[in-house]
Amino acid sequence: MQFNDVIGQRQTKELFIQLAKEQRVPHAMLLVGPPGNGKLGMALAFAQYLNCRDKTEGDSCGVCSSCLKFKKLIHPDLHFTIPVVKTSAISKPTSTDYLAKWRSYFLANPYPIYERWNQLIAEENKQGMIYVDEAAEIIQKLNRKSYEADYKVSLIWLPETMHLTCANKILKVLEEPPANTLFILVTEEEQRLISTIRSRCQTIRIPRIDEQDLAQALTHHPELRENNPAVVARMANGNYILAEEMLLEDEVRRYNYRLYTSLMRSGYGRNLQELLAWSDEISSIGRVRQLSFLRYCCDFTRENFVSNFRQPDLVTMSEEEEKFANKFAPFIHDRNVLHLFTEFEKSLKDIASNGNAKAVFTDMALKISKLIRL
Repeated sequence: MQFNDVIGQRQTKELFIQLAKEQRVPHAMLLVGPPGNGKLGMALAFAQYLNCRDKTEGDSCGVCSSCLKFKKLIHPDLHFTIPVVKTSAISKPTSTDYLAKWRSYFLANPYPIYERWNQLIAEENKQGMIYVDEAAEIIQKLNRKSYEADYKVSLIWLPETMHLTCANKILKVLEEPPANTLFILVTEEEQRLISTIRSRCQTIRIPRIDEQDLAQALTHHPELRENNPAVVARMANGNYILAEEMLLEDEVRRYNYRLYTSLMRSGYGRNLQELLAWSDEISSIGRVRQLSFLRYCCDFTRENFVSNFRQPDLVTMSEEEEKFANKFAPFIHDRNVLHLFTEFEKSLKDIASNGNAKAVFTDMALKISKLIRL
């Protein structure tokens, strides 16, 4: 992947190019930023640029042997670490076991989503993570002699999913890697990383995609049709994944919207039977989709609260969501909004910790029914 393939992010690209030119490349980098801003693509573009045999002033050449291998994700000195799952056939999984699937997935989705990747490799009730056995594989790969590249690159996607034992085992190699080795960790939840990992990396914060850059990129999207790219870009708030979901009318987003509106309507009506039925439904859909729903709850509640201020530039909702918010937003106000966020975040933490889904969502639904009438 080249820098040119990453939407926007001009300043970050210039920073990476400057680091390479001045030979100030840190041995470990932590790329931090919101979903859908191209962090992982940026990491790959930087790795490709460093190892390009005929780089230009502002990008890799894209045609040398090294670039062609990076483009297909088959360069022997590029090592991926990604969340994986245990199965009946793989009791001690590592990223190598899923590398072929990962290549196919990323090449088709250069702005990857944890939930979709997880659905591709796991059963509904399993969450992908980086298991303890990954540590030995990372160390073994990096201790080998470089095959052909100037830099061996260990690219860790979503290190916040790493098992604590695994994280502790890679601390030494992360702090003192072999010569010409580069770690690039790409995270969306920096606060979940242990402090000893963060302290060993140079943090680079990558912002949301500029609205104009995103709108320009969307003009070439095959699903644009009658949509105005500028409107979609504004609603997506610098998130390419969200923009694409809007164009594709993503099934997961529609399902989350239905669950949210059902919860709020039943909660406001204090309809216990409907709330229990709602809890039964969401308890049956699997933890990955439950986590996706709870994140949606936080985002959509925020949009409803902000819409009360009559500042359309600050709101990023679809047409269907906006119609609901026109009536519902007044019920999200300064007396209950923080309490609502607390309940959603508590449920998110409980589900992520494998709490009993029926108990978590029943308790949440009953508390929401009280908060929505404050």
